[in-house]
Amino acid sequence: MTLEDLGYTIELANYRREQRLDAFEVGRVVSEHKERYGVKTAEGEFDAELIGHLRYSAQERAGFPVVGDWVAIQVYDEQKALIHGIFPRKNRIERRAVGKHGEKQVIATNIDYAFIVQAVGWDFNINRIERYLTICNASNVEPILLFNKIDLISEPELNALVESVRARAGEVPVIPISNETRKGYPELNQWIEKGKTYCLLGSSGVGKSTLINNLSGRQLMKTNSISESTSKGRHVTSHREMVVLPSGGVLIDNPGMREVGIADSAGGLEMTFQAIVELAKECKFKDCTHTNEPGCVVLAAVACGELDEEALENYLKMEREKEHYESTVAERRRKDKAFGKMVKSIKKNKKTDKP
Repeated sequence: MTLEDLGYTIELANYRREQRLDAFEVGRVVSEHKERYGVKTAEGEFDAELIGHLRYSAQERAGFPVVGDWVAIQVYDEQKALIHGIFPRKNRIERRAVGKHGEKQVIATNIDYAFIVQAVGWDFNINRIERYLTICNASNVEPILLFNKIDLISEPELNALVESVRARAGEVPVIPISNETRKGYPELNQWIEKGKTYCLLGSSGVGKSTLINNLSGRQLMKTNSISESTSKGRHVTSHREMVVLPSGGVLIDNPGMREVGIADSAGGLEMTFQAIVELAKECKFKDCTHTNEPGCVVLAAVACGELDEEALENYLKMEREKEHYESTVAERRRKDKAFGKMVKSIKKNKKTDKP
């Protein structure tokens, strides 16, 4: 295996040379376990940890390595290494951290395509799809929709689902598949290219782990069924992990996400809801909230059936989430700044109090 098989590019090679990292080996983070990382290189896979300087200089959780990152390592044992540097990220897929105000959770980095997996037999939700699309668009990652478990519904039912999504999601590619019959796999494989990185996004139970096992030809991931009592997916994947496929593509699996919180999705909402954004430019008031204002072109489009009412409701909900997140971040920054000033003041007073 070469570094190029893992997605190594000329830009990364140039950075390595410019930063004089030639003395270190280069690898890619393929798994993460509480600040210990699996790093794959051209020579093998190593159990790695950050050197102290990197650990203590990280300003936030996003400053630590995540699956998909390229790192400079120093091997000190047959299977152990120290991470001395993290290469710049081409992009990163992130969401609002669950239960942590004003913080983000980085899902994966250096992604070319995101496979958004939805199961057609249960819990199919276009609003959730739009959330994933917004996260992808904000991260400059090309989304592809995978509709799994098509063996559970009829052809007319599948066609109706596809049409309903295309009416809301526009030109995003849709690939119906079945993990059981492998129907749709030939079309899916056409998207997988050597050296490109793909990220799997979706709720628990939609078939992501089985999909990886089928594509890799090996039983790499544990699989489970839907809970009969709750009709919800059981968490099988407990951590992020990267797999190199026989076809040459690099695939990152993720734990199922029941909450897909929107952070500061700059540009993401505008791309996902382009039709609404374009209509809003014609509204009578520039600060129109599209709820009850006279002269609102968006509401007029809903009234005449030109625009889906659920799409508008979903857009407004995510816009409120985005604004709340941004205000929370601003509040945190004000508090951090005030705390910093207080610390400096205490230190200054201690110096002046000395005899």
